Amino acid sequence: MDMQIKQPVNILGVPIHPYTMNEAVALLQKNTQSGSRTFVVTANAEIIMMGQNDPEYLKILQERAQLVLPDGAGTVWGGNTLGYHIPERVAGYDLYLRLLAAAAQDGTKVFFFGGKPGVADAAAEEGKRRFPGLQVAGTRNGYFKPQDEPGIIKAINDSGAQVLFAALGAPKQEKWLDRYYDVLKPALLMGIGGSFDVLAGKVQRAPKWMQDAKLEWFYRLAKQPSRAGRMMVLPQYVVKILQAKKRNN
Repeated sequence: MDMQIKQPVNILGVPIHPYTMNEAVALLQKNTQSGSRTFVVTANAEIIMMGQNDPEYLKILQERAQLVLPDGAGTVWGGNTLGYHIPERVAGYDLYLRLLAAAAQDGTKVFFFGGKPGVADAAAEEGKRRFPGLQVAGTRNGYFKPQDEPGIIKAINDSGAQVLFAALGAPKQEKWLDRYYDVLKPALLMGIGGSFDVLAGKVQRAPKWMQDAKLEWFYRLAKQPSRAGRMMVLPQYVVKILQAKKRNN
């Protein structure tokens, strides 16, 4: 890569790169313009815990992704509790918007892959409205069978996209990007979860005061009670961090 990557810190075996939002955008913008490949994961506490229970996913986080960013208050708290300095959270949705703005400014082509039928298209239209000049090279929903994958890869590569946003949900999106890393042509590969839904207006983001108060997780839970099972990993995460802190002392 053209720019030196910061030394990561270790949170429960997951290497987290302690970047600020501005630093992450500058790095990814420069790498994309130069054609340097970067596979990005935005890791919240839930993703770190997925790594504890899924060796294949942990290997992607440890060895395959070039940049693992601290998405979420839990990641920042975990790193700082373990004695590292993580300056701020780099929320996946906010990073996605910043990268769309940078792409519009630089003339970089982006591809939206994932979400329910029609959602990537709606997100692309809103992206072009919000960021004049944004070039969306193509869109594809996230519903496919294994036999569809060669066609999806061909569509992405033939589009000339330099950035691929995959909204398939973790860990599926990272596993998919890792599996096809060597054949995908875009320089920047990034999993973005439900970001198309938010940009397309299908899902509301937490109010700014709740984000600032680190309560975005609570807002999501209130809006989507089906997330309760997934949220149960958060107390386990806190316990694991405190245990790791005790071992380190």
